[in-house]
Amino acid sequence: MIYPTRTAVLAAAAGAPVALLVAVAMPGRWFVGLAWPIAILVMTAVDALAGRRAGTAKISVPPSASVGATVEAVVSVALDGARAPGSAEVALAPGPLVTLENDGRMWIALRGGRGAAVLPLATVRRGTARFEQIWLRWRGPFGLAWQQRVIPTTATLPILPDIRPLHDRGAQMFQRHALQGLIAQIERGDGADFEALVEFRAGMDRRAIDWKQSARQTKLHAKEYRTERNNQIVFAVDAGRQMCEPVAGLPRIDRAVSAMLLTAWIALKLGDRVALHAFDSRPRIASGVVSGMPAFANLQRLAAAIDYTAEETNYTFALTTLAARLTRRSMIVLFTEFTDLTSADFMVRAAARIVSTHLLLVVVLRDEELERIADAAPATADDVTRAVTAAALLRDRKLVLTRLQHLGVHVIEAEHDRVGERLVAGYVDLKRRNLL
Repeated sequence: MIYPTRTAVLAAAAGAPVALLVAVAMPGRWFVGLAWPIAILVMTAVDALAGRRAGTAKISVPPSASVGATVEAVVSVALDGARAPGSAEVALAPGPLVTLENDGRMWIALRGGRGAAVLPLATVRRGTARFEQIWLRWRGPFGLAWQQRVIPTTATLPILPDIRPLHDRGAQMFQRHALQGLIAQIERGDGADFEALVEFRAGMDRRAIDWKQSARQTKLHAKEYRTERNNQIVFAVDAGRQMCEPVAGLPRIDRAVSAMLLTAWIALKLGDRVALHAFDSRPRIASGVVSGMPAFANLQRLAAAIDYTAEETNYTFALTTLAARLTRRSMIVLFTEFTDLTSADFMVRAAARIVSTHLLLVVVLRDEELERIADAAPATADDVTRAVTAAALLRDRKLVLTRLQHLGVHVIEAEHDRVGERLVAGYVDLKRRNLL
């Protein structure tokens, strides 16, 4: 495609006043005023012919990226022929999964017709980002005509759940909690399984003394425990409409998936078994119970398959189906979000049926936007209305969480950047208290 540049259009428009003055001053020679626009038109045509050349462009992206991260893609341009221009402009349209600076437009400096530049890509949703076309254009020698090409590409960027917290803090958290089973003899309540009967030593808990065996052996003996292993942890992720709303630039569900993977990694390292259950209006993903660190890769793949939906969450259907699949007492970690009392009432009723058999832990993100609106000093009447509405929503939210706690449900309400850390701490605390 060939079309004039802004310079050509402005240069042609600049000749209009001159043509008007010539027509007024010399009516019989009015056609002389058309010399300037015609000259610009001829020069533009010459520039278009001189700038014709073959041009190619390609984009190189990383093998994969985490949602919420910024990665670098390399865009390369090659123009054939002699006297190649010193720069070219490229543009991309990647779709809704990533955002680009300057709407995906960038200039690339060329030397000998070759050049490359780095383009930052900010991932905002999970999925596969496809770069199907690259728009490439360059100017002719006079800068009056654009030469544009549309180049098809097949580059794809898989956007996976964010496991950066796992790499950054996973090992540190595991080291912090890995010794729980090694010092169970001096921390009452940390052990659940009987390990051995040993001779009482200074520093051991006196309440662990087995008086019957001590009477038989004529020496004080105490029971030694170890932390119970092989517990069953089921992560239930709500993928409904409300969980797809963004928090600090990322959907709530991506925040939940990141925290879930971090906790699952810790649980597998501590010897427990984990499972994944995702649902919205009906169950979408229901994995089996897995154990051992090699199973984490499969768990990550299933978490990446959790899709964004606009359907309302059906807690009764999803949690009833989940409970029917479980054959032993399990710890169910439910990631969810609610904004109205009607849907929250269904969740409370479903939780009441589950908590009698299983240990239920509900994880929600703090609604910092509502808190800011409620705490902000009002300046207008509209600000007062918004503050009152936000305060009512926060009050309803606190009421629902209190009802859950009265039922025996454990609740974690955390900031979006601390939900993983809070969840791991809550999981380890429940495990130490032998509530599973």
